Amino acid sequence: MKKSIIFLSILFCTDMTATAQSTYTTMDDPSHAGGFIYNGVITKYALQNQPTFTWYADNQKAYTAPAILMEGMKAQKDAVSYLIFGGTWCGDTQNILPKFFKTQEAAGVADAKISFIGVDRQKKSIGNLASVMGITNVPTIIVMKNGKEVGRVVEYGTTGKWDEELGGLLK
Repeated sequence: MKKSIIFLSILFCTDMTATAQSTYTTMDDPSHAGGFIYNGVITKYALQNQPTFTWYADNQKAYTAPAILMEGMKAQKDAVSYLIFGGTWCGDTQNILPKFFKTQEAAGVADAKISFIGVDRQKKSIGNLASVMGITNVPTIIVMKNGKEVGRVVEYGTTGKWDEELGGLLK
């Protein structure tokens, strides 16, 4: 029940940020020249439009989603929502997240169905959302249906094929 209430709060905040300023903070990332760490509720557009995040476009270019993921996202586009935790400093997030968003757009999943929470290097987020949701590794993609968690894929999943595992959750 507590997780359902938190998810609904996140969705409400994300919906508000579609018409208002984003609810995140940025800090310089000393490990990467010109890099930033985003913490809080952010959108894919914040990633796409940050000139120093060249990894975003680079990791979308050659990616083609497996059929199981594309079909699953299309079939469930109105039924499920996604709660994603990631770190703009994290190589796994930098690899997976642009591919997820490319697939989301191709499958016709509305931006409003996705809540993306940026975390710092300690995997903490504004509002303590990451701790409440039990986030230990990023990225973590949580599939939600009717306010309840259906399942999650953490980093590359248990098989190393995050996209196939996510597609399997959507079947």
